[in-house]
Amino acid sequence: MSGWPVKQRELHNHHFDSTVWNGFPFRSDDIVVATYAKSGTTWLQQILGQLLFADADSLPIAEMSPWLDLRVPPAPVKLAALEAQGHRRFIKTHLPVDALVYSPAAKYIYVARDGRDVVWSLYNHHANANDLWYGALNDTPGLVGPPIGKPPASIRQYFLDWLDRDGFPFWSFWDCVASWWAIRSLPNLLVLHYDDLKRDLPGQMRRIAAFLDIAVDEARFPTAVDHCGFAWMKANATHTTPACGVFWDGGAETFIHKGTNGRWRDVLTAEDSARYEAVARERLGVDCAAWLATGKRVGV
Repeated sequence: MSGWPVKQRELHNHHFDSTVWNGFPFRSDDIVVATYAKSGTTWLQQILGQLLFADADSLPIAEMSPWLDLRVPPAPVKLAALEAQGHRRFIKTHLPVDALVYSPAAKYIYVARDGRDVVWSLYNHHANANDLWYGALNDTPGLVGPPIGKPPASIRQYFLDWLDRDGFPFWSFWDCVASWWAIRSLPNLLVLHYDDLKRDLPGQMRRIAAFLDIAVDEARFPTAVDHCGFAWMKANATHTTPACGVFWDGGAETFIHKGTNGRWRDVLTAEDSARYEAVARERLGVDCAAWLATGKRVGV
């Protein structure tokens, strides 16, 4: 078909080096896991591991499914590791569509989550980051732009900074969501919502398997569903957490934190939440903003 997305820009910051996608040698069965950070990325990687591998209980999922556009480790290291993989690859990105190379041959799964829930999860991620995390992001070659600093003590202030400064101190949430929503009808893209995974995990896992042409092992499927539940993932967090959790105080179990939504309701004022919703409608449009808040589509 015509009209495939074309890369329009490069993104560089303390986390990103989008140039890694330029000339990336896709395989015809590659899977790309796309999200804004803390929107269900690790959850989807775990789901894919359980669907793709017959004995997936102790696989190093984070190592097998690298975040390709992260600056560290350097691109040649990640590219060599991916080239050496003989299994069906599943690769992680946090980029908006216009900053990556979109392949008609690959299959893409995008997961979205209400931005307020995203920020609450981001804050836990950032507030528990240790000196190793800051060193990897700020003190390694290739940093473009300012380093990332420590978060404020107030999670409400953290949210307001993120809202007022377009994703600060990370990157634009709205650009990411809007870009993937805009191409949701492409045949090689499946768009999911975090709330749908919470409401019906078995059903969504079957939906993902069908999209990827993965035959479901019915005998093992109940175990696969259990191992994609929050309790199992937290108890076995070292398998799914980047670098086994060494970058966070408390280790991997800090990275796999709560997995719950709505914690912002006890902190944000009604005015704060109304401001967020107004920005969502402005940046995403009414239909996408409504879907992002509820997981229920009102437009096609």
